[in-house]
Amino acid sequence: MVCCALCAVAASGLFAQNVSVSKKHIPGDAAAGALDNLLVAAQQAMDRQDYTAAAQDYQDYLAQKPDDAVAHYDLGCAYTAMERPADAKAEYEKAVSLDPKMGPAYENLGVTLLESDASAAVAPLRKGAELLPDDAKAKRLLGNALELSGEVAPAIDEYQAAEKLDGKDPEIRNSLGRALLKAGKPADAEAAYREALALDPEGPALEKAHLGLAESLIAEKKSEEAAAELAAYLKTQPNDTQARVERASVLADLGKDDDALAELDRAASAGPESLRALQLRADIYFDGKRYADAVPVLQKAAALAPHDPEILAHLGRAYMEAKNYPSAVQALAAAFELNPKDNSVLGALVSAEYENQNWPAALKGIDLLSEHEALSPVRWFLRASCYDKLGQSDEALSAYKTFLQLNKDQTSDMYFVAAERVRVLTRERGKKK
Repeated sequence: MVCCALCAVAASGLFAQNVSVSKKHIPGDAAAGALDNLLVAAQQAMDRQDYTAAAQDYQDYLAQKPDDAVAHYDLGCAYTAMERPADAKAEYEKAVSLDPKMGPAYENLGVTLLESDASAAVAPLRKGAELLPDDAKAKRLLGNALELSGEVAPAIDEYQAAEKLDGKDPEIRNSLGRALLKAGKPADAEAAYREALALDPEGPALEKAHLGLAESLIAEKKSEEAAAELAAYLKTQPNDTQARVERASVLADLGKDDDALAELDRAASAGPESLRALQLRADIYFDGKRYADAVPVLQKAAALAPHDPEILAHLGRAYMEAKNYPSAVQALAAAFELNPKDNSVLGALVSAEYENQNWPAALKGIDLLSEHEALSPVRWFLRASCYDKLGQSDEALSAYKTFLQLNKDQTSDMYFVAAERVRVLTRERGKKK
């Protein structure tokens, strides 16, 4: 039997199938008959990786020996190598129907189903694990299917069982770490990933171990260590822009804004920036009071997510800080229209309308805001100022007085302006009488 093992390898949540073929002894005597000759030819084709020729030979053989479970299994392996999963699935199913104790066929059938239907893969992989009780890979594959199906706790059990059977396989630790992280156990996940690194410090499991360890450390708020692990991962995968943005976020959290921007620049060199990268860049510019730099970044973000009220509100506030009040009004009004329950956006819109000298619009916004919350002293000052600028002296006087009653800071500019305007307006009212 051609032993076709499908190794499911988790990478960024996806499983890649690798086909390896180990030789078996097939009678090579031509006199043994035409059927043996077909199996010999199929084996030779598999050995030289000519899977199309191998599949044809197995098909010709099965046309005469349709009840040979092993040949159906071998044909399934050839189809797997040819990336014909539907045909491979049919052959593995035929193999197990003819030989219900063929563990590798159940295993390959399950792996064939993993990417398209993880839930459907559970049953054949569970059967394969039962028939191959000492096979760590069978338990790991079952864990993969359970994990992808959302059954994280049972998946952890399978990974731990696989770990007991094979103490040297770093992929088992990587899978276990990933599941533990999903289960909200980052400290345990960290330990699993560190074991994977210790087992395979330079091998193919290295990349996933560094990345998984970084994710665990981020969850544990160990930012310095997480940044170092992401840097180690990026040495092996320099084109992973998502990881670069993640590292930039960690560096920003550490207050290393220049390093974070440099990482974002590296990510941007590979192509247009993602929405998350743009938002992070804008946040860094805001923290550094680089509002003029933040505006074009947020404009790009708004173009990518035109119906995101938070991005539009952020853009509006950037315009405000850059003293571009007409644009601020436009962005904040759009944000408020998308989320009319956000009083913070309405408050910012009031300020933008006020700075834009649109006193009626500012008053309208303050009135709407007062329906949802008690007005702050600042809002009362703005209301008074709007009435004042519109020549509505009685309303202005009343609002200024309310501000002075609520205001606790008697050293602020607003306090002195309000106190002076109360004196002036009171005097003017007396003259009118």
